Amino acid sequence: MNITLSIDEQIVERAREKLRATGKTVNQEIREHLQRVAGDEDLERDLEEFERLSGLGNSNGWKWNRDEIYEERLRWPRK
Repeated sequence: MNITLSIDEQIVERAREKLRATGKTVNQEIREHLQRVAGDEDLERDLEEFERLSGLGNSNGWKWNRDEIYEERLRWPRK
């Protein structure tokens, strides 16, 4: 969706200069701000955390065994 905003030109230019140092555009910054306001930052943060941690686990050679997992699950106390 395209949105038209009324913002003082000097403010936009100062913002553009500061954002240039981070490699972001004014458009990106406004989009990210609206995502935070809308509550989408939790999803983004979770995805970033997932990507950061991906591949860091160590199973010490253990492999999934469907039958063992199923048997173990049957032993769990039911509520």
